[in-house]
Amino acid sequence: MKSLIKNAREKKGLKTRELAHLLGIDQALISKFESGTRKPTKDQVVKLASLLEIDYETLMVAWLKEKILYEIGQDEFALKALQVAEEEIRYVAKNNTNTLSKSLTTLLTQIDVLKAKLDSFRQFDSYRISQTLELEYTFESNRIEGNTMTLRETDLVINEGLTISGKSMREHLEAINHQEAIAFIKELMKKNTSLIEREVLSIHNLILRGIHPEDAGRYRKVQVMIKGSGHTPPQPFLVAKEMEDYFIWYETNKNKLHPVVLAAEMHERLVTIHPFIDGNGRTSRLVMNLILLQHGYVIANIKGDYDSRMSYYKALETAQTQNNKEDFILFVAQIEKESLERYLAIIGQ
Repeated sequence: MKSLIKNAREKKGLKTRELAHLLGIDQALISKFESGTRKPTKDQVVKLASLLEIDYETLMVAWLKEKILYEIGQDEFALKALQVAEEEIRYVAKNNTNTLSKSLTTLLTQIDVLKAKLDSFRQFDSYRISQTLELEYTFESNRIEGNTMTLRETDLVINEGLTISGKSMREHLEAINHQEAIAFIKELMKKNTSLIEREVLSIHNLILRGIHPEDAGRYRKVQVMIKGSGHTPPQPFLVAKEMEDYFIWYETNKNKLHPVVLAAEMHERLVTIHPFIDGNGRTSRLVMNLILLQHGYVIANIKGDYDSRMSYYKALETAQTQNNKEDFILFVAQIEKESLERYLAIIGQ
């Protein structure tokens, strides 16, 4: 493990003090991790995997191996204990498997068939198509949050730089900011960077830029309530820890779950924490779509009309108050399926 960390750090061109600063720990600890005289905590392993772009599973296996060897490696009963532990771990894993429902499994299969078809016709992609669909996404995402601009007005503001009479400055900024946030997640997609706190804060900063500059890219310091919802977000002093757990969950599960399930989970978990004073919905949907784009899917564009919005809110409410995410994951999967079908129809396939 020590060589994994050192090699990755040097490959990134980071000094030990720079890595220590990013981790928020003393520089001497990094040297001890690399020499093998000190073991990082599990949370530090997750952060190291993200910062140094080491495969999380590879680093975690190395960490657990050294932990096991340190604890029982010299004991005469070590092998026997490992055999018994392996049987128990397999039993627990078998009985704790979160199996997907038949309806969700069927839907994900249909989605992957559509994606495979799209992959074979990527040569028909064009800037014009992407521009049109991204404009629609900005329009719908803002409409969910109460923005009253039409699709045409949104286009005029973003692409022509016009001011729409009778529309507030906030509505204009929401359109411009959201389009820039889409450009930002596309850049992240191209870089194939892992989702970390800095990126989510940057997305939120773009969403609220010029609207709430003092809150843009910062976690809330006050308690909030969600209108019309029975869910109460965590107290402000818990937000930082909840977000830390959020990224740990992502690193732990990003290679285990179907990308559509992962994207839906990351959306629901973020909006449930509600870490920001404003802009949580837009940021959560952008995080969801960043994950989808990174895995080769298309933007899942949740519509802002009344019926779609109510279905969206109802599925979220069920996930947040009844600890049942099935409806929400199904909702997102259905939106992604429809988005893929529309994309294929546009390119004539």
